Amino acid sequence: MGKNDRFVVIEKEGTMFARKVIVDKETGVNYLWVSEGYAGGLTPLLDRDGKPVVSTYTEFDK
Repeated sequence: MGKNDRFVVIEKEGTMFARKVIVDKETGVNYLWVSEGYAGGLTPLLDRDGKPVVSTYTEFDK
């Protein structure tokens, strides 16, 4: 991966039933990717008020 990649995986677990939390470095929005076999889905993570979870990490710029 190059230094200028827009998305970064910050959390992952599982193999056959995989789950990853992906962060858009430009907006800070967190997404959940879930896959099982050949199927998968992506959705933004939401807080209890229904607003997108936004990370404020600065290490994404490294």
